[in-house]
Amino acid sequence: MNIASVRLFLEVAEAGSLSKVAARRQTVQSHISRQISDFEAQCGSPLFRRTGRGVALTEIGEYTAARLRRWLQDTEQLMDELRADAGKVVGEVQLGIVPTAAHPLMTHLYQRLQAEHPGIRLNIREAQGTELDAMLDSGTVDLAILFRFQRPSGREEKLLCVAHTYVVSAPGDALTSKPTVDFTRLAGLKLVLPRRPGHWRHALDETARSLGFKLQAVVEADSLTVQKELVIHTPGLYSVLGPYSLKAELERGEIQVSRLVEPDLVRHVTLGFPRQGKRSPASRVVAETVQQLVESWGNQLIEPSADFAVDERLSMPAFTARLHRPATAGGS
Repeated sequence: MNIASVRLFLEVAEAGSLSKVAARRQTVQSHISRQISDFEAQCGSPLFRRTGRGVALTEIGEYTAARLRRWLQDTEQLMDELRADAGKVVGEVQLGIVPTAAHPLMTHLYQRLQAEHPGIRLNIREAQGTELDAMLDSGTVDLAILFRFQRPSGREEKLLCVAHTYVVSAPGDALTSKPTVDFTRLAGLKLVLPRRPGHWRHALDETARSLGFKLQAVVEADSLTVQKELVIHTPGLYSVLGPYSLKAELERGEIQVSRLVEPDLVRHVTLGFPRQGKRSPASRVVAETVQQLVESWGNQLIEPSADFAVDERLSMPAFTARLHRPATAGGS
């Protein structure tokens, strides 16, 4: 069986669109369509049905995709192991990440691999938690960096670090001028929150409900950049975020934060592995490198700096005192 044809079939199955795959591969849709038709002919049955929005797997297509995904994983793992036996770890590693983990961790990971294992290629996918779980279950990714509300206990996940939760505002805000804010103080505030459905939004809504009130989301946005920009430029608007997405804005004095307590919403940052199948030598190297980087940063997801360290007493970002004072006209 032709590996390139299998990869193309699985790519179209995941994308649900011939045109999207053609755009990624910088070719025309008709070229992709012909290759898929040839592959279907080899398999002896239609694997896709055409819809108004693209293509969807037929019943036999679903079965074929599941079998071929496992076959491709086993084949690539065998090739990687043969190359590793020759004294060189090589291969592509599909790594899923939540947006918060994108930088600087991915930059340092790439640089470390280039220096020590140049034969390893990273294929990084950014998605939300539910999507990453689905990717792990289907074997679409080899590893994933996730946020969990419970400390991992099984072999499928390893704890990297923990992340507390912060109320975020524009500088000079009275509510966030103190080190901590009780969750009940969110009642009646104008908030920008992630869209439903989602684990994080559900946790926030359920916590508020358990305390007898409902969060007032005046804006819903999944983008961390959008959430922060709205808060920066809109006094009286707040967001609720983890520490690892706030470093740059804190260092520039654009935002002010206070740790959310009573309850303290702690999330566990974990490294997740597929439920089935063995890990390739390349994926094991990437997993070990991620863990080493996080450990070298004091069990944090970001590299520590003089302007952004971790306050052990509060487990919150410690930043220059001017960010907890009302902003002056000069912004100092």
